[in-house]
Amino acid sequence: MTGHIIGTLADIPLGEGRTFVVDNRQIAVYHLRDGTLRALDAVCPHRGGPLADGLIDSATVVCPLHGRTYDLATGAESTGGAPVRSHTATVDSDGAVRVILG
Repeated sequence: MTGHIIGTLADIPLGEGRTFVVDNRQIAVYHLRDGTLRALDAVCPHRGGPLADGLIDSATVVCPLHGRTYDLATGAESTGGAPVRSHTATVDSDGAVRVILG
């Protein structure tokens, strides 16, 4: 499988996000409560907020600085503001987390 191995699933607590550097880009990877992974650019385009530190649910992340909300699947901002790029994150059979930049 192609992509960049960024660590293991154990590096990302359930229900939280973590930032990783992939090809000199900051990528936020989220471990959702259902066990799936999502990945977005890690910097909010509004004011540079750290999206990995935002509150997440099954579908969105809220920027901790100014409350902008982004769709975890598409990167779209809920009020039509500037989006963030979404990426593919998967877990290999050995627990390695792999990101494919979108």
